[in-house]
Amino acid sequence: MYVLQGDDDIEKSALAGQFADLVDEGLHAFNVDRIDAGDATTGDRIADRIAQVIDAARTLPMMAARRVVMVFQSENLFAPRRESEVSSRAIEQLEAFLETPEAQTTLIFVAAALDKRTRMFKLLAKHATVVECGSPEDLAGAERWVRARVAAQGIEIDPAAARLLAQLAGFPVRADPKQRHGEIGRLRREVDQVLMYALGQKKISVDDVRQVAGPAALQDDWALPNAIERGQAGDALRQLALLLDAGAPAEKILGQLGWLVRAKFPDLAPHEVKPAVGAVFRTDLDLKRSAGDPRVLLERLVVELCSGKREAAGWRR
Repeated sequence: MYVLQGDDDIEKSALAGQFADLVDEGLHAFNVDRIDAGDATTGDRIADRIAQVIDAARTLPMMAARRVVMVFQSENLFAPRRESEVSSRAIEQLEAFLETPEAQTTLIFVAAALDKRTRMFKLLAKHATVVECGSPEDLAGAERWVRARVAAQGIEIDPAAARLLAQLAGFPVRADPKQRHGEIGRLRREVDQVLMYALGQKKISVDDVRQVAGPAALQDDWALPNAIERGQAGDALRQLALLLDAGAPAEKILGQLGWLVRAKFPDLAPHEVKPAVGAVFRTDLDLKRSAGDPRVLLERLVVELCSGKREAAGWRR
């Protein structure tokens, strides 16, 4: 049994997904269960989800050596918002199960940061492996996180560039429990944007970070297509991040980029109209099928629209 807990949702989801590799892909339908406890907000719902977890975990694997059960938002099962007789009985059943888990099942609880003082956490810590997926607490920790993230992609990063990214995400020099530390989500987005901007490079510099990351102000709603028209990938990615962080729907942004391709590309880059239309169409399908994180899908599209070799005469026109 494993508990993946903390505020880094992307890391938790990625780690949980890797457990599915314990089962041959062709047997996932029989031996991999994904249970979402996000709706377990009442006593009856909590009891239903706990019963579902226990039933799935007690089911023997089929044509495989192991069964994998992943429970997302499981904090709702460990610490109900409203105590009731029904939820209390269900939690007692879950505690009894934790004492005698099924040997052929790998059970993964994915949860927000848990209160380590509670009886449930102590029980989980005794019988399960607890993996912390939290945010760095200070600037040094955030720098290490950045270097590890970049190194995993086979690239180096200048120490000053890693420090700048950590600073831009709001991490303090020293951890202070009385103050909120930086945001891991913001740090991850900034690093991913820099990695995309520096694609093909062996090392990321401070200038690369300054080109893409930072608290730039959004000037107008058309700053993104204007940056793409100029072929400035760094500015375009920055404007996309500002739009998304301001709450702009992904569909609205895609519609704007579709208009840019239809209205501007025939004159600016006539040889790129067909691949650009294909990229917009593919992104639209991926968004509708939930085939990836909307931010990542749009970032990929922006880079594709900016990265083609435009004809100089076309851009001058």
